[in-house]
Amino acid sequence: MSMNVGNENGEGEVMVEMNTTPLIDVMLVLLVMLIITIPIQTHAVKLDMPPPNPHPPLNPPVVVDINVDFDGTIYWNNTPVSMATLDSYLYQEGQKDPQDQDEIHITANRLAKYDTVAKVMANAQRRGAVKMGIVNTNAYVD
Repeated sequence: MSMNVGNENGEGEVMVEMNTTPLIDVMLVLLVMLIITIPIQTHAVKLDMPPPNPHPPLNPPVVVDINVDFDGTIYWNNTPVSMATLDSYLYQEGQKDPQDQDEIHITANRLAKYDTVAKVMANAQRRGAVKMGIVNTNAYVD
């Protein structure tokens, strides 16, 4: 803290300055009151969910399991297949009516490369498979 006793000329002028500390304190109190009294905004996302089906299908859907192993090996119902064979299987599924397509469950090993899994999913989508999902994701939780 410093104190101004006078200027160097020796003139004894009185320094008249307004003390702004109480004004700043009042402004801060008003700002805090404004922040407290503003209502909390809730950001809701509206989702259009399909209505529940009261009558489940009589026959369970046929499920096709596609597994991607850590070394990039792809299995179609526990049978190792190449990418070209997988592509032909997915093409056959895509040619069916969307209501009659088999469900495709994709399971990837925890150490599988993302590139391989993404290629499998992209091939399925490109070939017209609409009933596809990733299953067994709780295996990735530590």
